[in-house]
Amino acid sequence: MSDATFTIGEMCDAFDVTPRTLRFYEAKELLFPVRVGQKRLFTKSDRARLKLILQGKRFGFSLEEIRQLLNLYHIGDQQTTQITRTYELGLQHLATMEAQRDELVNAIEDLREQLQWGEKLLQERGIKAAAE
Repeated sequence: MSDATFTIGEMCDAFDVTPRTLRFYEAKELLFPVRVGQKRLFTKSDRARLKLILQGKRFGFSLEEIRQLLNLYHIGDQQTTQITRTYELGLQHLATMEAQRDELVNAIEDLREQLQWGEKLLQERGIKAAAE
């Protein structure tokens, strides 16, 4: 490994991803490794982009949203547009995630109530409910 480039194996090890994932991100124009024969060499910029891709995926951003945000880096306004658009999308995804969480909390509460009802019925019939 040189100071400026990283092999596909090194990238996989550093970010806990598969070579297939890196090739997929390359095909989706999210990463741009340098090709030397059959080898792909990734730059520090690719490492930074992969970190942002994985973080974006974790936050529920689509690959297309991530690609568009990454492409805003080079428009020459000191990343103001990129940061603004990322912030706006982040707020949207946060609202979606919070709504999903609230739905899940409600579903869990409803299920607990139903299980308690079922356990009571089983006990009334002399049947021991399975342990939690």
